[in-house]
Amino acid sequence: MTQQGPFWISPDRGDTDFPDANLALTEPDGLLAAGGNLSPERLLKAYRSGIFPWYNDEQPILWWSPNPRSVVDPGQPKISRSLRKRLRQKRFEVSYDRCFENVINACAEPRKTESGTWISEAMKLAYTRLHQLGHAHSIECWQDDKLVGGLYGVSIGRVFFGESMFSRVNDASKVAFAHLVRQLADWQFELVDCQVYTSHLASLGAYSIPRQQFLDRLAILCNLEPAADAWQTGGELTYLSGGQADEA
Repeated sequence: MTQQGPFWISPDRGDTDFPDANLALTEPDGLLAAGGNLSPERLLKAYRSGIFPWYNDEQPILWWSPNPRSVVDPGQPKISRSLRKRLRQKRFEVSYDRCFENVINACAEPRKTESGTWISEAMKLAYTRLHQLGHAHSIECWQDDKLVGGLYGVSIGRVFFGESMFSRVNDASKVAFAHLVRQLADWQFELVDCQVYTSHLASLGAYSIPRQQFLDRLAILCNLEPAADAWQTGGELTYLSGGQADEA
């Protein structure tokens, strides 16, 4: 009988290997391993393996690979009529990698319905290091020169692994996400990982696929190069508008 997780990974372990993601628990859904560290090498290996860290300060690092997996196809975004109207009003401007640390700090702020945050100082430092190495990216949404929304994640090959988003005004994170998905399609990306299903993500086109199908796609897409100009935006502010809307 094959052992299921959670498996223990020593923080001092030199290699970056993970157990097979299919050995993750079904309850809690996707818990695979504990321990290890947040080095750039281990984080990148985790994402390539369909695994991501999610834990709080009272826990060791916990590694997850839920089944099913929530994803978005960049070439097929879902933009409701109400969001399309918001985009056409051009009340927001969007930039890329203009202020990564500001975005991750905003994502770490406790939500109104939550008492704490899972984005610890260690997580902030780890993903900021990934950003400095060119692997993690932020998308910023601006209104009247103020940062009002955005998101960040990790880019490997033709896959963008979304991590967290925030809004300080209505629809700001939706505008940032819609802009990102359209831009990723232009850069030849073929998959956005949304990790787990939420109604908010579903409203933006997220749907669920079996974990093995997700892993099979990663094995191909993480090894393909995106367009040569991917992420080469220089922090410019841009708008997104046009196109046919889905039903609200």
